[in-house]
This record gives sequence, C-alpha cells and structure tokens, in this order.
Amino acid sequence: MLVEKRIYLASQSPRRRELLKQIGIAFDVLPLRSVPGRLDVVEIPHPGEAARDFAQRMAQEKAASGWRAVDARHLLRFPVLGADTVVDLDGAILGKPADRAEAEAMLQRLSGHEHWVHTAVAVQHEARMEMRLSSSRVRLAVLDTVSIARYLETGEYLGKAGAYAIQGRAGAFVEHIEGSYSGIMGLPLYDTSLLLRAFGLAV
Repeated sequence: MLVEKRIYLASQSPRRRELLKQIGIAFDVLPLRSVPGRLDVVEIPHPGEAARDFAQRMAQEKAASGWRAVDARHLLRFPVLGADTVVDLDGAILGKPADRAEAEAMLQRLSGHEHWVHTAVAVQHEARMEMRLSSSRVRLAVLDTVSIARYLETGEYLGKAGAYAIQGRAGAFVEHIEGSYSGIMGLPLYDTSLLLRAFGLAV
C-alpha cells in the first residue's frame, strides 16, 4: 500500500528541492559535509570511469552517506534520496566548474556540439538501495565569446555540471534535447517517481 510520508534529500541543490515539491514529495534536506578534510562524498571520477558510471556511483554514495547520518543522528528512519548529474562530452566528464575560467572553457567546448547529461537517482532505506539512471542528449548552439561572457556575468554557472543551467538563461543556448528535461535540471521526475513508489511512497 502506498503511504504518505517524508524522505530525506541528501543534496543542497535548490533545483532538486523545487522538483520534489513539483510532484508533491514531502522532504527534509540532509546536507552532506563539504568542509575540506570532512567530506562525506568525494566527487572525483576513478581513472577510466565512464561518465554514466560515475554519476551512478555518486548517487549511491550520497544516498548511503545520508543513510549513515540518519543512523548516527538517530533521526526518523525515512528513505534517503541521493542524486548526481554529470555532463558527458565525447566521453569526457564535465562536472561543476571550480571557477569562472573553468566555466568559460567548458562552455567553449560545448559550443556547437552535442553532449549527454546523465543524472542518477538512488534511494536507500535500511539495507535496501535502488537506483535509476536518466540519460539525455543536448545540443547547444554555437556560442560566441560575447554570449559566453554575458552568461558568466550572471554567475548562473556556479554549482552546475557543464557550467550551465537549462532552466535558467542558458535555456536560450539549447537548440535541441532528447530525453528528460527535469533530468537535465538535476532530478528526472519520472525515474524518481518510480523509485519512490518502489519504496511504498505515494507520488
């Protein structure tokens, strides 16, 4: 029987919060530590790790880390959702840019090319872990230096895989997508709904 109850979101992403609210999921944010030396999840690909595999591993590690926090803090034992989004350009993983210069380099590489956006979602409750992967193809228009500079001035690239947010001003750069728009944003709603139903939550 489907029941109405909460989940924990092991992410501080405002986009993921908005998307969960969109489908009526009650949640509490369970932030993971990001202080140097106290990282709960180290977001670095293994040598030779494919982008989709990296996204799936990160989502599972985030959900597992969140569950360990639930256990350690003696919180109510609601399921924990972790998610990770990576941009895959010809096999190269483009994560979140460290600074403006890296963001500019990423946008120059993506300009006029197709790339993949992989978002993995994992849910853990007790010893059970389930995961789904959403992969979408995106083609950006050819971007000139002025367009890139104006976009970088907005600061929207901060914390975004591939240095752009499709739901923001960068939406004007997107010529075509095949796949899940919400997945490109950071949380594929169809896959997330299926996962939560598998854990008995009403969606």
